[in-house]
Amino acid sequence: MKMIEITTPSRLHLTLIDLNAEIGRVDGGIGLTISDPSFRIRAEKADGITITGDSESSDRMQEAARALLPDGCGIHIEITRDIPPHVGLGSGTQSSLAAGMAVARLYDSRLSVRDIAIRTGRGGTSGIGVASFEEGGFILDGGHSWSEKRAFKPSAASKSQPAPILFRQPFPDWEIVLAIPDLRGAHDAKEVNIFERECPIPLCEVQKLSHVILMEMLPSVVEADVVAFGDSVNRIQNVGFKKREIMLQTPEVAKIIELVKERTYGAGMSSFGPVVYGVSDDRGDAADAMHAVQEFLNETTGGECRVVHARNVGADVRSIA
Repeated sequence: MKMIEITTPSRLHLTLIDLNAEIGRVDGGIGLTISDPSFRIRAEKADGITITGDSESSDRMQEAARALLPDGCGIHIEITRDIPPHVGLGSGTQSSLAAGMAVARLYDSRLSVRDIAIRTGRGGTSGIGVASFEEGGFILDGGHSWSEKRAFKPSAASKSQPAPILFRQPFPDWEIVLAIPDLRGAHDAKEVNIFERECPIPLCEVQKLSHVILMEMLPSVVEADVVAFGDSVNRIQNVGFKKREIMLQTPEVAKIIELVKERTYGAGMSSFGPVVYGVSDDRGDAADAMHAVQEFLNETTGGECRVVHARNVGADVRSIA
């Protein structure tokens, strides 16, 4: 019997860009695909829909499979590796796309990654997770037309199609310190409420953020300038929607950002957190940051800190015996 194995990346969502919408577009985002942690599933045709494996993403994967299965058909999905949910690594999009892609390959559908995202309701605010699954790398998306979306909403509450990708670049092989506290970021109704309360973001902050992205962050990726990239990450934490996301965190998350920033070129929080990342081109400095953060996590929230690298390709999808 045909079996499909899919290994996804995860992603760091560095920031949303425009939650003001004065000039006619909303959202927009920058993000980075990373190789670890990842989802890995094995799937085969079956009667009905069954999901096995110890994962909080089972229900989401079941919904995604149901949205794509032909009438009268089924699938069995075994989850063998997991991305922790609601921490800022994009588990919702990766699990939905993995399940959808498994259905597409098993039943010989020609649906693209974007088609699957639309059918499973992913990418309605940020296009970063969809693009990470599709191609990987460092990504800038162009947001949505305000006349079409007409609301400030997170992806989980938006019916918009995935945003167009304006820039994709392979990311340098720098050391990425990844701290995953044993906490949960805002999600579901709480996330919707935050968008409603905090938006629109003042236009001057959107303009300041756009300046940093266009004239410092994007060139630093193209030129492999880790110092400039780190500086742009630091600047982003203090402006726009990201500034407000960080203000909603516990004191422990702020302390982790500080610990990483002291030992790398720049540190920030992914999405609504609590995941914190930092970037360095020195293995020793990255290891020092990892050990310092792990010691802090052991004494406070629990969780883990590791050093990972960017992934410049998308999900691995293959048929296995």
